[in-house]
Amino acid sequence: MFDNIRADFRAHGSDWGAQGFWAMAVYRLGRWRYGIRPPVLRKAFSLLYKVLFKFVQVIAGIELPCEVRVGKNFIIDHSGGVVVSGYAQFGDNCRIRTGVVVGLARVEDPCAPVIGNNVDIGAGAKLLGRIVIGDNVNIGANAVVTRDVPSNSIAVGVPARVKPRKPRGTASRDWVEEDPVILDGLEPETERA
Repeated sequence: MFDNIRADFRAHGSDWGAQGFWAMAVYRLGRWRYGIRPPVLRKAFSLLYKVLFKFVQVIAGIELPCEVRVGKNFIIDHSGGVVVSGYAQFGDNCRIRTGVVVGLARVEDPCAPVIGNNVDIGAGAKLLGRIVIGDNVNIGANAVVTRDVPSNSIAVGVPARVKPRKPRGTASRDWVEEDPVILDGLEPETERA
């Protein structure tokens, strides 16, 4: 547990005030308590976990239950409105930002997204349901993703449209322009006759 907490501390810029680090420390405590054998001691740590979980949920606005499976170098960049379902799974080197929801599409189908390695999820994005997000994927801010996203892609918009990524160094943008994409609520300029 302590090795994981040290790694999380470094991943969050060695900043004790990083609320994402607080959420990860409480998450690690919640996972660790399952390994405690004496039931009385486990119940005491479970109570501590529940109090700290609620503290982080109320103060930081981050809900990361210990049932979630996260890989190495998982970073919660900003606090506020972050909700992750206990059914979700994250690979290594994933980053999420403020307002991100990773959860169920329907309550009767308890299955949340499975997210690969090197996935960057933008502010306000919603990933819902029984979907798989591949490796090396960027999810744009405020995107609503309800379908699988293949590896080496970018998903933007509501509902999210998937664009393949160009190899690094081939363009200043990170996606292939097949059709105009609305970014930040602005449409691309068009010529007027």
